[in-house]
Amino acid sequence: MAVRLSEEEIELVRESSLLVGKTLAEVARMIAPGAVTGKLDQLAEEFIRDHGALPGFKGLYGCPSTLLISVNSEVVHGLPGERELKDGDVASVDCGVLMNGFYGDSAYTFQVGTVAAETKQLLRVTQECLRLGIEQAVAGHRTGDIGYAVQHHAEAHGYGIVRELVGHGVGRKLHEAPEVPNYGRRGNGARLHAGMVIAIEPMVNMGGKDVSQLEDGWTVVTQDGKPSAHFEHTVAIRAGQAEVLSTFSYIEDVLKERGMPF
Repeated sequence: MAVRLSEEEIELVRESSLLVGKTLAEVARMIAPGAVTGKLDQLAEEFIRDHGALPGFKGLYGCPSTLLISVNSEVVHGLPGERELKDGDVASVDCGVLMNGFYGDSAYTFQVGTVAAETKQLLRVTQECLRLGIEQAVAGHRTGDIGYAVQHHAEAHGYGIVRELVGHGVGRKLHEAPEVPNYGRRGNGARLHAGMVIAIEPMVNMGGKDVSQLEDGWTVVTQDGKPSAHFEHTVAIRAGQAEVLSTFSYIEDVLKERGMPF
């Protein structure tokens, strides 16, 4: 059963989600060719703990890291380590925070150096998919309305939508009901009610929709080796218009200061 949160609880999710945004902004300060993913992970953990919170991912389901960093054809759940980012890469950075008993969850796909025009378009369309999905996240709609909006926009650009991984409810647990697929039919799926909080996270592949998991048991990659993009917001269901609890504004402010694209 999906949980409906009180206004006070929604505010706690917002606080956690905003700290995720601030953490990703710290990562944005360091994103560049030569940046080591493990160093970014260490930076994020220290920042979260310095703000009185806990990394939401580390230790959950055995996850060894604070961030999940997925590069190029890696869709999600890439593990940080000794890898250096290279000019032309794109890197999805997914982060969760646990503070005051409630989780926040958000992800942003960064451009590293000079990225190919067709890859930039993939990132732009994936962000548009997120926005269109959020527009459907209102009381009385269903999860299929969100999935349809995301799928329709992505496939209109010739992209593949990942089926195996979905968005989810957020609250006292990082992953709660309902599941929020990025594909579906209008009028189908779980009904959305005011007070529910969900993470909407389009995962869009430049090529086909099919993915595989690597032997590390975590990293999910596109089967055709083409790039993938991933953006995620934590959203409160309201009557008439969804309320986005996370933000990309801190990230974009840093990228703007650095003269980097976003």
